Amino acid sequence: MGGVLEGVRVLDFGRYIAGPYCATLLAEFGAEVIRVEKREGSEDRFVAPVGEGGEGALFLQVNRNKKCVTLDPMKPEGQEVMRRLVATADVVVANLPPQTLRAMKLDYESLKAIKPDIILTTATAFGGPGPWSDRVGFDGVGQVMSGSVYMTGTGDPPYRAAVNWVDFGTALHCAFGTLAALIERGKSGRGQIVEGALLATALSFTNATLIEQAVINVNRVPTGNLGQTAAPADIYRTRDGWVLCQVTGHPLFKRWARLMGEEEVWLNDARFADDISRGNNGAIISERMARWCAGRTTQEAVDALGQAMIPTGPVLSPQQALDHPHIRAAGFLQDVDYPGLPKPAPVTRAAVRLSETPGDITSRPPTLGEHTDRVLAELGYDAAAIAALRQSGVI
Repeated sequence: MGGVLEGVRVLDFGRYIAGPYCATLLAEFGAEVIRVEKREGSEDRFVAPVGEGGEGALFLQVNRNKKCVTLDPMKPEGQEVMRRLVATADVVVANLPPQTLRAMKLDYESLKAIKPDIILTTATAFGGPGPWSDRVGFDGVGQVMSGSVYMTGTGDPPYRAAVNWVDFGTALHCAFGTLAALIERGKSGRGQIVEGALLATALSFTNATLIEQAVINVNRVPTGNLGQTAAPADIYRTRDGWVLCQVTGHPLFKRWARLMGEEEVWLNDARFADDISRGNNGAIISERMARWCAGRTTQEAVDALGQAMIPTGPVLSPQQALDHPHIRAAGFLQDVDYPGLPKPAPVTRAAVRLSETPGDITSRPPTLGEHTDRVLAELGYDAAAIAALRQSGVI
């Protein structure tokens, strides 16, 4: 495949997002990633189905550049296949509960007995140690326990984000940790455990809010889209849609006041002297910004704000995001064909670019068990042995 991680073999036992997307990032930069899946297809293959075979949008997003083998690791013959796979691997990715790892013999001690320098990258819902270490959970658990959901919307009811930012953030942390572990292994020859947790990720993203609460006991409450520590910071209605404007820092506020044509009004009033004061009086500033936006189209508003070097963006529907000229021109999305899709899937490339060793989407996500025979042949199984494993329900 090529890339900065060429020569690194990763076994992906992950499910849903945190594990699979971590492995996908490694694959995009050259690692050989083998997804190990249930014989009937793992449950995360079928979330938000878009293809004839039921493959889902989430699967297409987080499984490009991978090979796929099917395997039942709970059978003795499956354990032998897995032992041979692990012996060839550098990294095992498995965002599974500790008790499941032990049952599948994917815990670190079992892996290390096969490959002493193996790196195990895992992620759990709650991390540990702690009384909830063995509990399971999804993205939303991290959102609700970090303070994020409490502060979102207007509070009755509280709202979680529609996108799985905790899962994807955990995948990013795990990919970073895996790279650090590979660097350490290159120095010392030692493997180790890389452990992420959904709750830890969520807390790391909301940490500034938690610090503010702990230090000055501010007891903030949700205020919808209205920012609380700077202004104007809100989503405003235009003549044909909505636009976001975020002003933080006095230089930006001066530019905003100049754009309003009212520098004397806004720059000489003690209520607006600094960010926190502007946040405390944000409703006054937002009312002025709302009047400015109401008389303009979304395009007119974002163009004027953009030319004034004020952070802004239109509120786009999913279709509008696909059609936006900057998103198209920047090449963030790559059309990827997949068997049974009525049209190619626009898959995001890794959201970081390396000038000398860039990542690349070189192959579509695998069909179920697409590479089982090839991978097993590389492990020393002949055609008869592979057929026997299939007949006995191991693969």
